[in-house]
Amino acid sequence: MAPEAILLVGGKGTRLRPLTVHTPKPMVPAAGVPFLTHQLARARAAGVERVVLATSYLAEVFEPYFGDGSSMGLRLEYVTEREPLGTGGAIRNAASHLSSGPDAPVLIFNGDILTGLDIPALISTHETSGADVSLHLTRVDDPRAYGLVPTDPSGRVTAFLEKPQTPAEIVTDQINAGAYVFRRSVIDTIPVGRPVSVERETFPELLSSGVHLQGMVDSTYWLDLGTPQAFVRGSADLVLGRAPSPAVPGRRGDRLILPSASVAADAKLTGGTVVGAGAVIGAGARVVGSTVLDGAVVEEGAVVTDSLVGAGARVGARTVLSGAVIGDGAAVGPDNELRAGARIWCDAVLPAGCVRFSSDQ
Repeated sequence: MAPEAILLVGGKGTRLRPLTVHTPKPMVPAAGVPFLTHQLARARAAGVERVVLATSYLAEVFEPYFGDGSSMGLRLEYVTEREPLGTGGAIRNAASHLSSGPDAPVLIFNGDILTGLDIPALISTHETSGADVSLHLTRVDDPRAYGLVPTDPSGRVTAFLEKPQTPAEIVTDQINAGAYVFRRSVIDTIPVGRPVSVERETFPELLSSGVHLQGMVDSTYWLDLGTPQAFVRGSADLVLGRAPSPAVPGRRGDRLILPSASVAADAKLTGGTVVGAGAVIGAGARVVGSTVLDGAVVEEGAVVTDSLVGAGARVGARTVLSGAVIGDGAAVGPDNELRAGARIWCDAVLPAGCVRFSSDQ
C-alpha cells in the first residue's frame, strides 16, 4: 500500500520576499509551474496517492490552484498552523489528517528542497531496516554550513552534530537532506501545540532514547531553494534535465518558452532559461540561465544572466543583469548594470543609466 505523505511549506522561504510581495514564493514558477507542482508530481510518480500540505502562511494561495489534487492523480488536504510551529510541530499538527495505522510509513518532505531522491528506495530502506525513522542524507563538499549526520557501517544514525566550527569537528560529509519516512506512531510522540524543530529537538531526543534512526545516502541532485540565486539555478536545472521532474511543461533543453511569449528571432536564450507566458524578449537580447516571469519585458540588447525578472517587470535596452532579482512590476531603465545579488523591489522604478558596477573606461 502506498504511503501517505506530508509536504512542509514555510519557514526560510521568506528569503525571496523582495520578489514575492505580489507572487507568494511557493507559487513562483520554477521551470514554468509553481515549484510545489514538481514536489507533488515526484511524490505521485513514486506511488504516493494522498498528501497533507502543511503550511504556516499563505495557505489561501494553494487550494485555489491545486484544489483536491485530482488533476495530478492525488488526494490533497490542507492544514494551516495558527502560529508557526517549526518543522516538528508542523509534522505533529498535520498528523490528525493522516489515516495510516500506527506502524505505517509516512513520507515527509520539505517544500524548499529540489532533489533527485529515489523516493521508493528511501521507503524500501525504511521497511527493510526496521527503522522507526529513516532520513535521506546527502554528501556535500563543504559541510560547515550544515548539521552533520554520521552513521555506522549499516547506515544507522549515530549522532546529530551542530554546524562544525573546526576541521576536527567535521567527522562526516553527510547532512540531513530534508526528506524522511516516519513510523506513524513516532509522529505521535512529538509535543503538541508548541514550536518544535525536528532537526534540533525531535531527532536528537529520539536517538538518545534508543529509537532506530536509519540514514540512506543518496547523492543525486540536491539543492536548497531558500535563496533567489538557488531558486533561479533550480529552475534552470529542471529545464536542462539535471533535476528530475515529470511536471516540466515542455521538452528539456537550453530554454523553455511558454505559450504566448514573444521572442525576437535574433535573441539568444541558453542555460535553461525560462520565458513565461506573455513575456517579451527583444531583438539582440541575451538571456542565460535566468527566469523571466509572465508578462515581463526584456528590451533589445539587454543581457540577463543567472537572474530572476518578476511578473510584469521591464528590463530596459542594453541593461546588464547578473545574479539580480527584479521584483514584480518593477522597471529598470536602459543602460543600467546590476550585478552581484542586486535586488529591485516590486513596482520600483530605476531611471536610465543610473547604476553601474563596471568602470566608465
